[in-house]
Amino acid sequence: MSKHTRTTTMRLWIVAGALNGFLAVAFGAFAAHGLRGRVPDADLAIFQTGAHYHLVHAVALVAVGLAAAHLKHRGVSAAGWLFLAGIVLFSGSLYVLGFTGSRALVMLTPVGGTAFLAGWLALAWAAISAKHIST
Repeated sequence: MSKHTRTTTMRLWIVAGALNGFLAVAFGAFAAHGLRGRVPDADLAIFQTGAHYHLVHAVALVAVGLAAAHLKHRGVSAAGWLFLAGIVLFSGSLYVLGFTGSRALVMLTPVGGTAFLAGWLALAWAAISAKHIST
């Protein structure tokens, strides 16, 4: 992978992480100030769980961007895509459930959770098996 490609990959994941961090904080604030008292407490807690995992994995996307600068391994980008899929599927399905009470997307929640787990394993795999780690 060329230096230009690594820089582009690094920038992609850091921007994705930063934008998702922004969204997670916005959704968390919406839950705290816009949903409290308007939806049942159980639904509010579900929405907040989505925001919590969203924020954690936004930070993980930034870590993927930083890892891309130092690890030459396809597992780094795989981790990023898996974290992004987890955010959409896990947090997204919990946002829908918490906001609307609809269970229509609830089957996506465990798929998103599995994507989060796979992302962490991909990142570990990249760190363990990378042939070159730049400093």
